[in-house]
Amino acid sequence: MAKYRRSLPLMKGGTFLSDGGMETTLIFHEGVALPHFASFVLLSTSEGRRRLLNYYTRYLDIAQHHGTGFVLDTATWRASADWGSKLGYDAGALAELNQDAVYLLTELRAEYERPQAPIVLSGAIGPRGDGYRAGRMSPDEAEDYHAAQVAAFAVSDADMISAYTITNIDEAIGIARSAQSHGMPCAISFTVETDGRLPNGRTLKHAIEIVDAATGRFPQYYMINCAHPDHFEASLDTDSAWVHRIGGIRANASAKSHSELDESETLDAGDPVELGQRYRMLSDRLPRLRILGGCCGTDHRHIAAICEACLSPTALSA
Repeated sequence: MAKYRRSLPLMKGGTFLSDGGMETTLIFHEGVALPHFASFVLLSTSEGRRRLLNYYTRYLDIAQHHGTGFVLDTATWRASADWGSKLGYDAGALAELNQDAVYLLTELRAEYERPQAPIVLSGAIGPRGDGYRAGRMSPDEAEDYHAAQVAAFAVSDADMISAYTITNIDEAIGIARSAQSHGMPCAISFTVETDGRLPNGRTLKHAIEIVDAATGRFPQYYMINCAHPDHFEASLDTDSAWVHRIGGIRANASAKSHSELDESETLDAGDPVELGQRYRMLSDRLPRLRILGGCCGTDHRHIAAICEACLSPTALSA
């Protein structure tokens, strides 16, 4: 039974960590083969599950050290119909894997959660298409497409749904509607290009305002992920209401564009300390920022540096 679905603790204040770039860490640091960048395939073997548990615990140890809460995302960014079909998984197998991904996290929550440091279980959803390109779906098509994955999380212990690397406003609307129809709180995380805009040229302001208008402000909050702070910080007008809807950042370590990252054969891990300082500056500009995590190229070192910059006694007194 879901523990926090009816009352998410991260909506009441406090700081919550999240993990970093799961797929880039597993591929580039650990040499794990992830076809189509799909980490959910690891759930099918005992060795794969062990790798996922080891991956998560690095971040949970950091959160425990700093006394923060944690948003624990499932390894299911690619576990939807089109991507699953490419990997030989039918609808039944995908539903089972999505639920199993949540079950893996319940074991970790039982071990790591503390009374003042709640751990929220989040079912991770990715875009139907490529996370670097603008997709084309109507809200109705998106709602129908994502319904199976949302439904799998709804009958699990997941507390909420988080949709990452969303590049299309209509797809975001469809995901939010599907979550609403299944009684699942949700967060929408947009990906932006180096100019701070979605791949189709729409601004973050426009995206958030349109999704809110179309869904009755159903998303609990919005996030920005898979972009370096250089790419979006200039677009954050702290006096605007839409900025108050941004609750989390999961930035890339690299300042390269998505096309440059696509063509790169090596991992650009950037500078963890510098990234931490950029998060510190972002926290001053985002009044509702709650979730601190990473995306492509980041690992536990980056999250530790972000904590030092944002949560250390020196940073808090600055």
